[in-house]
Amino acid sequence: MRDYPDDAACLEYLWRSKYAPDGETAHCPKCEQDRRFKKYETSQRRQSWTCTACGHHVHPTAGTIFHKSSTSLHLWFYAIYLMSSTRCGISAKQLEREIGGNYKTAHRMLRLIRTDLMSQDDDRPFSGSVEADETWVGGKMRESDRRKARAEGRPEFGPYAKPRPLVFGMVERKGRVRAEVVPDRYGYSLRSKIAERVLPASIIFTDEFGGYEGLNQRYTHRRIKHAERVYVSGDVHTNTIEGFFGLVKNGIRGTYHAVSARHLQGYLNEYAWRYCHRDSDEAQFRLLLRSAARI
Repeated sequence: MRDYPDDAACLEYLWRSKYAPDGETAHCPKCEQDRRFKKYETSQRRQSWTCTACGHHVHPTAGTIFHKSSTSLHLWFYAIYLMSSTRCGISAKQLEREIGGNYKTAHRMLRLIRTDLMSQDDDRPFSGSVEADETWVGGKMRESDRRKARAEGRPEFGPYAKPRPLVFGMVERKGRVRAEVVPDRYGYSLRSKIAERVLPASIIFTDEFGGYEGLNQRYTHRRIKHAERVYVSGDVHTNTIEGFFGLVKNGIRGTYHAVSARHLQGYLNEYAWRYCHRDSDEAQFRLLLRSAARI
């Protein structure tokens, strides 16, 4: 509220971040050189800056998540602040109450922030000590579902009793995390994900699931035997990635209550982004704003 009190201050931030750090000189794509720009008062809702040499207009919101949005920039910045300042996220209904809009607007704003600003686009490979694990996300079967499964001869208990999305995650100890929805937990799929993201000189920590067989051909592979109720043996454990999964599931259960498989990846991006920037010296709000200006 202090730094961005109105739409004009928000638009000025986007202009300086994307085009003109000094507020006046920017590269003109029509002149193909740096020119002086000036903002003239017009009837349009979102003001533009005009090249004083050729008259070319530059719109700071073009190509960003704010493009063609009738929602106030001030409210957009406030939504970004709420997303970055809460540990477990904010629901669309809560944002609707905060900004005074409608549910569809709040849901669209949060979806764009998750998918565009919080995307897991860091392609740097993992190294060092890396934990890997997979988990199902979703609620348990209702009694009505059990009766239906019993009548159809399907299993009533176990991981395959109810169709649920599968999430595979990897985390560097004291480092970054990556989580994504995967179609299956076959060994080839899991090993391919690890080989795609982890350097060969790394140490991989997993549980005793058979899908991780063969990792020792490429990595130093160490396993913890959960079936024998052993969860920590020296430095061998998967507690870091399981702690992240617990944060995601508790956040979904407490804040959103339920998430469809269609939108689950967006929520994983949100939690992974906050996890990866948890030790950043710069405020997460300002990091998100920079991402919004770059897109």
